[in-house]
Amino acid sequence: MSATKIYVGIDLGSTTTKAIILNGAGDVLGRGITNSRSNYDVACAVARQEAFVRARFALIRTVLGREAALAAVAKGFLPALERTFHLQQHLDQLDRLRQALRQAAAAPRHRDCREQLHDRVESIVAAMREKAPALYGELAVRKSDFFRDLAAADYMHLAEQHSDPKRVTFDTLCGLFDAAILSVENSTGDGSFEHHISAALDRTLASRPAWKQSAEQLRAAVETARLIELKETGTVGTGYGRQRLPFPKEQIRSEILCHGLGAHALFPRTATVLDIGGQDTKAIQVDANGIVTSFQMNDRCAAGCGRYLGYIADEMNLGLHELGPLAQQSRRRVKINSTCTVFAGAELRDRLSLGQRREDILAGLHRAIILRAMSLLARSGGVRQEFTFTGGVARNPAAVDALRGLIKENYGQQTLNISPDSIYTGALGAALFALRGDREAA
Repeated sequence: MSATKIYVGIDLGSTTTKAIILNGAGDVLGRGITNSRSNYDVACAVARQEAFVRARFALIRTVLGREAALAAVAKGFLPALERTFHLQQHLDQLDRLRQALRQAAAAPRHRDCREQLHDRVESIVAAMREKAPALYGELAVRKSDFFRDLAAADYMHLAEQHSDPKRVTFDTLCGLFDAAILSVENSTGDGSFEHHISAALDRTLASRPAWKQSAEQLRAAVETARLIELKETGTVGTGYGRQRLPFPKEQIRSEILCHGLGAHALFPRTATVLDIGGQDTKAIQVDANGIVTSFQMNDRCAAGCGRYLGYIADEMNLGLHELGPLAQQSRRRVKINSTCTVFAGAELRDRLSLGQRREDILAGLHRAIILRAMSLLARSGGVRQEFTFTGGVARNPAAVDALRGLIKENYGQQTLNISPDSIYTGALGAALFALRGDREAA
C-alpha cells in the first residue's frame, strides 16, 4: 500500500469552520467547510472529514489520469461520482433528521397530538428525500452547501403544506425542526469516504451505459485511490475558536499569521491583506515572504463583520447570499452611521418604516462596513500593491464593489486579488505552517 504525506490546517471561525489538506509539494488535496456550532469539536471533526473526502476524490482523479483508455469516460464520470457521493451524505443526514424530529415530537408537551406529529414528520421527510436528487443534479445550483440551509428551505415549505390550524400548526412543526437540527448538527454522523463510496459508485455506474461498460476499470481506479494511506504528518489550527481545538500549544497559530501566509500563497505579490470574517476584521501588511510586518484588528465586537450581515439577513428574512446582489440593485444609497450588531434590527426597522427601500439600505450598510475596514487598513499602514481580500465577506459582490470604490478614492488604482476559495485562506496558512514545520524538522 502506497502512502502520501499530508498536512492539515484547521480554521475554526465563529460562523464557519474550514479545513485544508496539502500534500508534500504544498498542493491542495482537499477542502472542507461546515457551520461552526456551539460544539467546536464537532465542527472541527466535520470539516476535517469533508476535507479528507475531497482528498480521496483528488487521488481518484490522479489514478484515472494515468489510464489513457479511461480519459474520455473519466471526464464525466468523476464529477458525477462526487455529486452522487454528496447526495448519499445528504440522504444519511435526512435519516438522522427524521430520527431527531421523531424524538422531538415525543416530548411530553406534544402528547395530545403526538401521533399526528409523527405522521406529518414521516410525510415531510419522505418528500425531502424525493427532492434530494434534484439538489445534486448535473446542472443544479444550490443556494448553500450546508445541510442546515438546504434542509430548512425544504422543510419549511413542506411544513406549510402539512400543517393545520387546529391540531398540528406550522409553528409546532417549525419548533420540531429547530430542536432536531441542533441535534443533527451537534453529532458527527458518518459522512466518511469509506461509508458512502460503495453506494455512490454503484449508483453512478448504473446511470449511464458507457460507464457500465468501463465499470471494472473504474471500480479498480477507485479502489486504488481508496487504499492509498493518507499519512497525517502535521496539523496546525487557527481561527476565532482556536483555543478550543484539541491540539498541543505548538500546533496553534494566530489568525493574523495564517491569513498573511495564506494570502501570500494564493497571490505571491500580496503586500496588504484585508480579512473580514464572521466575528472580526483584520488589516495585515506582509513582506515578500508572506511574513506579517504589521496589523490592526477589530475584535471587540462583531460590528461590520459577517455576523452583522447575518443579523441583517435574518431581520429581512433573506439568505446571507442574497444580501450582496440585492444591494447592487440600489438606486439611491442610504447613509448608515452605525454598524452596531446590537442595534442592527431596530435601525433597519426604523428605516424601512420611513419608506426607504431595502436595496438602498443594504447598499448603505455594505459601504459602512467597508468604511470601518478602511480605517483599520489606514492604521495598519495603508494599501500597498498587491492588495488581497480574504474571508467569507469577500464572496459578497456588494462588499467587493464598495471596497474597490473606496480603495480607488483613497489610494488610486490598485490590484485587488480575490480567490474563489478566499474563505479557506486562514486554513491554507495553517496547513502551510504545518508543512514548513515538517521541512524545518527534517
